[in-house]
Amino acid sequence: MTEPTTPRAAGYREPVLRVATFVLAVLLLPVAALRAPRRARHVACQWALGLRFPGETLAGLSPETRAAFTRARTVGFWRDGQLIGLTSGHRDSGEQLRLYAAEVRRTGSDEAARRRVLPPEESAHVRGTALDVRPREGARWLEQHGAQYGLHRTYDNEWWHFEYFPADAGPPPRRAHPGTVASPRPARAAR
Repeated sequence: MTEPTTPRAAGYREPVLRVATFVLAVLLLPVAALRAPRRARHVACQWALGLRFPGETLAGLSPETRAAFTRARTVGFWRDGQLIGLTSGHRDSGEQLRLYAAEVRRTGSDEAARRRVLPPEESAHVRGTALDVRPREGARWLEQHGAQYGLHRTYDNEWWHFEYFPADAGPPPRRAHPGTVASPRPARAAR
């Protein structure tokens, strides 16, 4: 029989996993240097985070979104010691429709469901440009630094949800929740 996890023991879990992931990345650097000499830190980081967050998949993300996310989390990892994992990225339209229909059933209305989930034709997840990240500290780091990579938190009610917007598009409007209609962006001043 195992001992129940105490709040004190649970508080040690994340710091221990953070240190273990960092040590693993350092140990993987020589192998990564053989595989990708100019990108060893990037490769070692992705390998270590892939082991720390084994359920994540970057498949289906647009190439720009994937590149921005892996660049951002590599910098966050090596420079600031932040672990940023992906809980959900690309979803096919069938999966998005199932999530949306389940939320409509749960909340009882289309309007209420849209506060948490959008239908497939409106979802950035289906387009491969949305990321749901973890843990909260990693999301906080991404909120502070993500704009440098084109990654922006787009909803007030979802600390974990970020979307990729190319630099020339400018920052997106921040909305209260997914069902909020976005205001048009102000026109840029001519230079």
